[in-house]
Amino acid sequence: MAELQEVQITEEKPLLPGQTPEAAKTHSVETPYGSVTFTVYGTPKPKRPAILTYHDVGLNYKSCFQPLFQFGDMQEIIQNFVRVHVDAPGMEEGAPVFPLGYQYPSLDQLADMIPCVLQYLNFSTIIGVGVGAGAYILSRYALNHPDTVEGLVLINIDPNAKGWMDWAAHKLTGLTSSIPEMILGHLFSQEELSGNSELIQKYRNIITHAPNLDNIELYWNSYNNRRDLNFERGGDITLKCPVMLVVGDQAPHEDAVMADSGGQPQLTQPGKLTEAFKYFLQGMGYMASSCMTRLSRSRTASLTSAASIDGNRSRSRTLSQSSESGTLSSGPPGHTMEVSC
Repeated sequence: MAELQEVQITEEKPLLPGQTPEAAKTHSVETPYGSVTFTVYGTPKPKRPAILTYHDVGLNYKSCFQPLFQFGDMQEIIQNFVRVHVDAPGMEEGAPVFPLGYQYPSLDQLADMIPCVLQYLNFSTIIGVGVGAGAYILSRYALNHPDTVEGLVLINIDPNAKGWMDWAAHKLTGLTSSIPEMILGHLFSQEELSGNSELIQKYRNIITHAPNLDNIELYWNSYNNRRDLNFERGGDITLKCPVMLVVGDQAPHEDAVMADSGGQPQLTQPGKLTEAFKYFLQGMGYMASSCMTRLSRSRTASLTSAASIDGNRSRSRTLSQSSESGTLSSGPPGHTMEVSC
């Protein structure tokens, strides 16, 4: 393995008033498919996996996950787990633009970089948290290395390759829309974009003026060239670990609980997502003494039965009951928890 580079940094702002900023270490490691950068928070806890995150297209680990992991109620979780935030190649802050003709890794190859990260850190198991493209990458990694993944939180995942109609629509959109606008259409719904809230303005500015926009386009192209994960209900190709599937209320494919675009619940609903994540961890046998909150008192039954957070809506259904093709299956009933935020 090639030489590693380490840089000591700290968060720019404390997570809570009066709280000491959490120290972080950023590393770069060479892999068979190029260099990958990742940032580690906290120290390993005995007999506990690391929480490893992977961001979506157009974002890096900070812009994708910082609102969630800085949320007050999340502190109970992060005190119990070391965290590893992986940046896709060329997406880290200050990344140089790749030279013309650079062959960006496929999503499968990005998944194959993760073992190099874990080998360097000497971590044996993880709980993966991925959004969009990152959710696909972590799913691919879990299929290839099931013994190293204790659980997955998959937000807005689309496990299917683009069909001919999708390709035609994508090409047509590319003739009339810029790369930033296409990526924004992947991250947020048309309703959100039309509303042009402060959040939308912020992320439009981040992506439009990104100094590494050429790199972002390469990641975007890799996502659009993804292969079908070919999940089989009850078959050999399936996720062996517990899975929490999360979809934003604004996602256009909420009925299938796997969205290719729309809604970023880790940005807009960190409270709901934190609460659901906490019970997911409890279901895996961690944080048993965690305090019960309003969500658990009113909705524990719906969460443990893998139904939607909001009991009066049926848009989020268990994948074991879904008739959609390409659905995710994670083993025996009760291993899949689904949340609509």
